[in-house]
Amino acid sequence: MNAPAPLDAELLARHPLPPVGAGDKDERGSILVIAGSREVAGAALLTALGAMRAGAGRLQIATVTSAAMGLSVSMPEAMVRGVDEGEDGGFAPASTEALTELAKKASVVVAGPGIRGNGSTAALAAALAERCPRLVLDAAMLHALPQRERQLADKKEPAVLLPHAGEMASLLGRDEVEVEADPVGAGRRCAERYGALTLVKGVASHVVSPEGDVFRYQGGGPGLGVSGSGDTLAGIVGGLLARGGDPLSALLWAVWCHGEAGRRLGQRVGTLGYLAREIPDEVPAILRDGGQL
Repeated sequence: MNAPAPLDAELLARHPLPPVGAGDKDERGSILVIAGSREVAGAALLTALGAMRAGAGRLQIATVTSAAMGLSVSMPEAMVRGVDEGEDGGFAPASTEALTELAKKASVVVAGPGIRGNGSTAALAAALAERCPRLVLDAAMLHALPQRERQLADKKEPAVLLPHAGEMASLLGRDEVEVEADPVGAGRRCAERYGALTLVKGVASHVVSPEGDVFRYQGGGPGLGVSGSGDTLAGIVGGLLARGGDPLSALLWAVWCHGEAGRRLGQRVGTLGYLAREIPDEVPAILRDGGQL
């Protein structure tokens, strides 16, 4: 197999995002963020910030009822929908129908950040895999996928999966130690099994296509290893998809933007100590400097 190609400016030049037009928000797509739980409501906010800073036009957030009011105040740019909440603070089984109806109306769906894995997660994963043309899955949603690989593999456009080592182990039915020993191999198996673009997160991150192509990114710095950082990345991917980027280009640019944001914050704030909520604020300038805004 070919060695991983470096994810750098030269590669990104071969994968440009669609040009920015002069139209209104509808031309930059609608994104639905399905995220959060009673204890981790902020994950939805971080994901939404990433999506909007990446240039998405219209934003909806679907979260549990107890988090909806606070999110609507914290993110006034979004329409926030509170849906049925279970006793555990996660989505109740009765929420699946409402979430699916919202998802069918969106250009892109990002689902998983801050969601509590429970009995509703599997049903939601199945519905999203079947009905959402452009889909980004993270966190608890990934653990619900092993029984839905055929649904994902049959999609017209590949879904985007964003697992860390533990989630990758769940996706493959392997031990986490095996994944950490061979992250590229794990990424290739995952991408082939689910027909999905897969980001293997780590000190060096790898983007893997269903065809087995691998792109390696080294950068960003240790400050990106902070709570909420992955939520912002999921939002950035979704925002670039909403703007009309193809899934591979959107993921490559999102990984680059996320890492470059970490590098810039590391220089300005400090190698450690900046917050995940600060990452999205760097993205517009990074895209502008890269000729994508």
